[in-house]
Amino acid sequence: MVRWVRPAVVALALAGMIALSGVALGRIFAGPLVAELVAGAAVGSVGIGAATRRLPSATVAPLSVAALAAYGILALWISAQRADAGGTFAHIAGDSLVNGIPRLLTAMIPVEPTPDTVIVPVIAAWLAGLAGTEIAVRAGRVLFGITPAVVLYVAALYVVGPNAGAAGWPTLTFAGLAVAALAVSARPADAGALREVSARTRAAVRGRALAGAAAGLVVVLGLVVAVGPWIGAKVAAQPVDPRQYVQPPQVDSLDESPLNRISGWALSPDQQLLTVGPVTPPPPKTRTVRLRLAVMPDYDGVTWKVGATYRNAGRVLPQEPRLAGADVSEVRESITVQGLTGRLLPVVPTPDAVQGARVAFDQATGTLIRPEGLTAALRYTVTSVVQTPDLNELPGASTPSGPSVARYLAVAPNLPDEIRRLADQMEDGNGAPYDRASAIEDFLSSHYRKVADAPSGHAYPNLQFFLFGPRGQGGQRGTSEQFAASFALLARLDGLPSRVVVGFDAPAAGGEVTAADAIAWPEVLFDDLGWVAFDPMPKSNDPRPVEEDFTPKPSTPPTDPSTPPASAPTASAPVAPSARAAAGGGGPSGVAVASGASGSVVVLILAGAGVIVLLRRSLRRRRLFEGPPDARIEGAWAEFTDALRLAGRPVPPHLAATEAASYAATPVQSRRGGLRRAAPSAVAASPEEGGIATLEHPDSLPPLDELVAGVNTVGFAPGAADSGQAERAGQQVVAYASALREQMPWWRRVWWSVRPGPLRWRRGR
Repeated sequence: MVRWVRPAVVALALAGMIALSGVALGRIFAGPLVAELVAGAAVGSVGIGAATRRLPSATVAPLSVAALAAYGILALWISAQRADAGGTFAHIAGDSLVNGIPRLLTAMIPVEPTPDTVIVPVIAAWLAGLAGTEIAVRAGRVLFGITPAVVLYVAALYVVGPNAGAAGWPTLTFAGLAVAALAVSARPADAGALREVSARTRAAVRGRALAGAAAGLVVVLGLVVAVGPWIGAKVAAQPVDPRQYVQPPQVDSLDESPLNRISGWALSPDQQLLTVGPVTPPPPKTRTVRLRLAVMPDYDGVTWKVGATYRNAGRVLPQEPRLAGADVSEVRESITVQGLTGRLLPVVPTPDAVQGARVAFDQATGTLIRPEGLTAALRYTVTSVVQTPDLNELPGASTPSGPSVARYLAVAPNLPDEIRRLADQMEDGNGAPYDRASAIEDFLSSHYRKVADAPSGHAYPNLQFFLFGPRGQGGQRGTSEQFAASFALLARLDGLPSRVVVGFDAPAAGGEVTAADAIAWPEVLFDDLGWVAFDPMPKSNDPRPVEEDFTPKPSTPPTDPSTPPASAPTASAPVAPSARAAAGGGGPSGVAVASGASGSVVVLILAGAGVIVLLRRSLRRRRLFEGPPDARIEGAWAEFTDALRLAGRPVPPHLAATEAASYAATPVQSRRGGLRRAAPSAVAASPEEGGIATLEHPDSLPPLDELVAGVNTVGFAPGAADSGQAERAGQQVVAYASALREQMPWWRRVWWSVRPGPLRWRRGR
């Protein structure tokens, strides 16, 4: 009886240890299927090895491998049925054997037991049982025989990594089974042979055994002292996740930033991309449902990117945290791919389960891909959980901050100053986060035009031209790409966590989804409300010019209002009689002295006036004819504002260039004698009739359109102006200043020429 008890106990202990490896690995799987299949492999491999231990060794391996093939087919079939995997069984089996290891290490936790994630644990468990049985049961080397089971168990713990809690009871049970197997084999089968030898020999054998045990104990104690602290530290530390060493599924640039595809879709609006079935249950009060293709939280100043780490997922996806007080509903929709290419899989947000396609999922953004790529006629069904928060709480809602949302607040360096100043203007007077977001939304929707032929791009220069470029040169118009990207960037500058989303507006009742339905939109994260979508698209076909509500920053800081002209020299105080008496003793008379002093003053005044005239001519020459075109246009603008100040009508600092030109073109009014009319026909009411002289035709002043265009180009597209534009702006401002001066009375024209104010109003050109 002893002869079969010992191998039976060792075999049972070995099978139990291998089965516990499945239990340890199954902690990251959804459901008990993996643990059950590994336990079956343990029992099958160890059982066949124990039953055939009397047969020649050469016959055991082929039998066990044949049984492994049969059991592997059974495991693949069971897991394929449970996972509802599509395709032929031969394709499923071949794909699982080829890609089993990488998919197991890149699968999302919890891992769904699919054919490609269960086949590797099953094969490893079977091989460990085969090797362990041959060594421990057939050869009687139990210590070496349990080594494959130990390696398998350690490998299972390594694959689990930090994705599950401590494996307490499986590890203790595993150690207990190993001790039991070693204890059974501790007494040798031929112990009775020692009775036939002399006592001296028995004493020598026992002495060697004791010496060996003592040496082993010393080695064990030394290892405890040397390695114990390191092991203790590792026990408290977080395990290493092997998934960090395995590259997850990758996508190309178009799938990394599908925002770049919006312009292409806009130019081919009739291209059929998808066919969708009716949403069940149908959404109330809406005819469309929005499909989400990709979420892009990362922006480097050039491209908005998904920045995802995709993990292979099963049919059931991880659920998002529930929002407090939100209405939660579940919807289903079937989607058939037609002309859509790439790997990104459009779904109704937020997906909870996908059937009909093997997917990879990025839990941080909720973006789905099909690693094999989309193919025509691919049909899948999405079950989504829709959370609808109470949007009435938005006006008082706050936005999160800190490291958890740093990704959604990051702004790349080298941001153009105009964009930052526009963000500051949106923030001014809007303290609540929702007010800031609404201000950005209203500004974009009321000042810009949506067109289909706008060029693609959302880098800083593209957004700068979209926001501030002259309308006549293609600025202030774009697709939803520029609208969404601009909103998200301005929101981040105003402290709002934001991201850009690309998707489609699909008919809720089912039908075709074409390229014209593609759209990008921004979202802002609010506390307790989650991500809230905003719509910055135009609300009318006649947007207001940006210059009406946003003033480009002047090249130099604005100066104080013009100071009044210096007062005329006052008459000298009368000389006291005592002084006259003291001076009457000799020398020139008082009249001669007064005449000489007055003459000197006149000479000085004339000389000063001449110097001022020369300096102002030099200033105009430097402003209009020296330097690059941008500097010359800035100089022309300085000449324009100086002319209005000299005329007593300084430009209000809040006016944009277009508004300032309109202000300068309005009829000039003055008290009687304060306006010199160009012709009698231009007078609406004579001074005698109404006391106010008004120009009836403001077009008597030269136009300023070239100057305004040049200033807008310099302010919104620095470096884009050319010499011709600068020359035309200079010619217009000279003609305007001359015409304006001619409308002044004679004394104002004289004072215009010699007034020193322009020399100090603006420094430089």
